[in-house]
Amino acid sequence: MSTQVMSESIYNLIPREEVKPPKNPRYQSKFRSDVKQEKKVNKSPNKTMGPAKVDLNAPREYLAKRSKEPVLPGKTSFKYPDDDTKKPMVPKKEDRPLMGLKSNKNFITTNAVENIMSVPKKPAANFVDTAKGSTHPLEPSGLVPKFLNKKGYGDVPDYLRRRNAEVKQAQEEYDEYIKEHYRRGAMKQLTNGERQLVLDGLKKNWEEIHHQYQGLSVVTDTAPKKARKERMEAEMKQLERDIELLEKHKTIYISNH
Repeated sequence: MSTQVMSESIYNLIPREEVKPPKNPRYQSKFRSDVKQEKKVNKSPNKTMGPAKVDLNAPREYLAKRSKEPVLPGKTSFKYPDDDTKKPMVPKKEDRPLMGLKSNKNFITTNAVENIMSVPKKPAANFVDTAKGSTHPLEPSGLVPKFLNKKGYGDVPDYLRRRNAEVKQAQEEYDEYIKEHYRRGAMKQLTNGERQLVLDGLKKNWEEIHHQYQGLSVVTDTAPKKARKERMEAEMKQLERDIELLEKHKTIYISNH
């Protein structure tokens, strides 16, 4: 009851001055002074506003007109590549020809003699590549057989001769090695009949396995079917390699060891 009476006191109607709470002190880094000092020391004088001091030219070295323009090279006479073959210029209307010149030359006889004594020109070697007759020079086209007339055309190069000699020497050394082992009894050479007999046996075995292979089921849904098919394929491939080896080499040696 007493609290309510105090809040309704007449003194509360008097305006009071607002008291603001004090602010906390502003934060300042302890490295602030060091940063300011480093900035003053390391700042370049030419970084933003140009050099601090500009050296002026002497009064006698004033800037002349067009002194900053680039110096062009001197003029040279231009000449087209075909100036020597060009015909002379057409005379102007103001030019007057030389009058009164006479010649005793018989142009008819002269032209006849020149044509009789002249050698006829050979026609240019061209080829036509379109139906409308578009012609092109034959020499740079690659159709002229230049290399047929070249010295040494068709000769075997030196590196091929050396390689063939090396291959021949290696084959001779191998033949000597085989003959030496054959003389010692370490190897036996199959005769043509024995070789043909072995070849026929391999082909017969391949045909039998191939006949069995064709009788296999198309669907290999079980592991035994798949394993049998793979085994038969491997046997046929091995027989094919053996048959190719015997057909390729006419002389077969068998080691006795």
